Amino acid sequence: MNLITKLILSAGLITQMTACVPVVIGGAAAGGAMAADRRTSGIYVEDENIELKALKKMETNLGENAHINITSYNRNVLLTGEVPDAGAKAKAESLTKEITNTRSITNEIAVGPKSSIGSRSNDAYLTSKVKTKFVTENKFAANLVKVITENGVVYLMGIVTQAEADAAVEIARTTDGVTKVVKIFEYMP
Repeated sequence: MNLITKLILSAGLITQMTACVPVVIGGAAAGGAMAADRRTSGIYVEDENIELKALKKMETNLGENAHINITSYNRNVLLTGEVPDAGAKAKAESLTKEITNTRSITNEIAVGPKSSIGSRSNDAYLTSKVKTKFVTENKFAANLVKVITENGVVYLMGIVTQAEADAAVEIARTTDGVTKVVKIFEYMP
């Protein structure tokens, strides 16, 4: 083989190897998240599948007039966001019920106009503030509680003890900007 052919083959091989780096790093991060979670790895993956399937159903059946967030934790599904009418809210719940392996659905979708980008940015900021306080106050392992914020309302999900739940609620409740806290916990002894 001549030098140019070797260089071309080497360049092609290097580009293929570098594509693996994000996959390996992403896989390691997901593995780390699963290792620190009270859900089994199978349930963790099932929760991800439920979210993806539900999102696809919402996009296909409710279109652009709806803004729906789907969060699954231990196969318990939380629906948040906004839809134009009560029929769309009921439709979102019935579409979610069609997904196998869901255990329960908490439908907190609001009927009204879609939230603004500013409102969604504020919700993301509130979520990060609550999570940061979980870490700094160190009353429980912060990764045990999933935090979802919609229109200033903080939803808390996880498999927790009563003491962990109480601490999480108190931290979220006392975070500036939070208007309400909703518990969607499973309690363990």
